[in-house]
Amino acid sequence: MTTPQPARGLPRREAMDGRFARLEPLEEARHGASLWQAINGADAIWTFMSYGPWRDEATFRAWLKERQGPADPLYFAVVDKTSGKAQGCVTLMRVDQPNGVIETGHIFFAPVMQRTPAASESIYLLARHVFDDLGYRRFEWKCDEGNRRSKHAALRFGFTFEGVFRQHMIIKGRNRDTAWFSMLDGEWPKRRSAFETWLSAANFDDSGYQRQSLSALNGLGVS
Repeated sequence: MTTPQPARGLPRREAMDGRFARLEPLEEARHGASLWQAINGADAIWTFMSYGPWRDEATFRAWLKERQGPADPLYFAVVDKTSGKAQGCVTLMRVDQPNGVIETGHIFFAPVMQRTPAASESIYLLARHVFDDLGYRRFEWKCDEGNRRSKHAALRFGFTFEGVFRQHMIIKGRNRDTAWFSMLDGEWPKRRSAFETWLSAANFDDSGYQRQSLSALNGLGVS
């Protein structure tokens, strides 16, 4: 007898609010100026992406406008709550409702947002939506095997490395081997607790430095 599968919704085009960051459905008119200001000249962001950098603001904002419409990938602007400015983007993508699988990708953070609580919190907000709101079984992270920073981030956030798909893609005319990571619903309660402990006010001193690292809270050997 076939076991009925729970109904899983699609990612919602709704804002997700945190302590340091707010994820807002991408709108070029609303987020374009601050995103351009934050990423202009930071060409290293796009090294492992299939797009970018852009020669001018108009070209970048035309690209953003194309991305604000589709439901998959569903783009969110990452808004820093201190400045009120969009300083990055994240997506939910490759939605597989029957199997309960969803991926995050097309992630970019401006230099001013990199290695900040807001950047980490954006991933927590996505994972919470995927597991707690939508009831998915598997949350995926994929990146270029040569992208050491992305692989480190995946481990720090609590994703498990699963292997490398060799010659998986051609990006900007070069080969890409793709590293695969995942987080499962059965692992999420511990990962959620680690995120929430790390993000709490008690974990930061008066200068804003962390008392415990997120990787330590996840029981991982990365800093």
